[in-house]
Amino acid sequence: MPAKTLIAKAKTGRKPVGLLERLAAGPVICAEGYLFEFERRGYLQAGAYVPEIVLERPDLVEGLHRDFVHAGSDVVEAFTYYAHRAKLKMVGREKDLEKINRAALRIAAKVAKSTGTLLAGDICNTSIYGAADPASHKQARRIFDEQVGWAVDANVDFIVGETYSFTGEALLALEAIKRSGKPAVMTLSFPREGRMRDGDTAADACKRLEGAGADVVGLNCARGPATTLPLLREIRAAVRCHVAGAPVPYRTTPAEPTFQSLTDPGYPGLPDNRPFPIALDPFVCNRFEIAEFGKAAWDLGVRYLGVCCGAGPHHIRSLAEALGRQPPASRFSPDMSKHILFGTDKRLRQDYLEYARRNYRNARTP
Repeated sequence: MPAKTLIAKAKTGRKPVGLLERLAAGPVICAEGYLFEFERRGYLQAGAYVPEIVLERPDLVEGLHRDFVHAGSDVVEAFTYYAHRAKLKMVGREKDLEKINRAALRIAAKVAKSTGTLLAGDICNTSIYGAADPASHKQARRIFDEQVGWAVDANVDFIVGETYSFTGEALLALEAIKRSGKPAVMTLSFPREGRMRDGDTAADACKRLEGAGADVVGLNCARGPATTLPLLREIRAAVRCHVAGAPVPYRTTPAEPTFQSLTDPGYPGLPDNRPFPIALDPFVCNRFEIAEFGKAAWDLGVRYLGVCCGAGPHHIRSLAEALGRQPPASRFSPDMSKHILFGTDKRLRQDYLEYARRNYRNARTP
């Protein structure tokens, strides 16, 4: 059944259309990137990255959800990333733990219901897990169980467990999701060193997650398209379940494969000579690069696709269009034929076009 038909059916409310059914029919696009976007806008603090905006400006959170759906996202993912006990404690808001989670889920559910999109809960890396620290495992289980419980109360369609650099932590998160009975999308943030922090390759970690019952496995965050694609190829060959790919929209390289490891020789004034996380502007992928990633990942057999920290709606629209979609935002996709300097429309002033030909076009061509 075509994906458009599935979405139309979802909007009518006649038949529930879940994640796995949609994946069987075609790609599922999930927009992320809320943390970086709200930090850029001045509503969230870099460093702590706690989504306090959920309580303080719910209208803006709803608006960004709607912008991403308008651009082509099939999923509204509740903004509960880092809305867990350990992170809230660091900013003195542990008392708001349940309130933030329930508010984020309520906002996301409102948008999902009105747009016919899937509603996803979200749990993530705990920031306190240690591979050889049993006490931290107990704390992590509590964190996961709390957030999964609130997601279940909100009747989410599935739950995302994301941004794990320890396989062991991802497995604990998966256990919590599996107990809820909800489909599980598990994505890893694969370190620069080329191994999970507790030793697995990306493919082996995903294979272990598949064996433990994950419905979708793959990668998110940390790596840009160029350094995510080779790993997705390995993962796709290692597992039989659906595969996810949601890179950050930054130009990472084999020498600097994660956005945390990028350096910027063009500006020597950076603190610690590190662009991450608030001076990554020179490395942002353009929309054509995201489109190329989407096509390449789809050709590999990756069906759950998105863009992580740093994404804007224009990235999601390009991803959707690369996969053959025409979301509402495509009404405003570029049409350079109308541009006063670079257009082709006969109504344009010819002297302007001639000026551009002399001064701008093919500037590097002898």
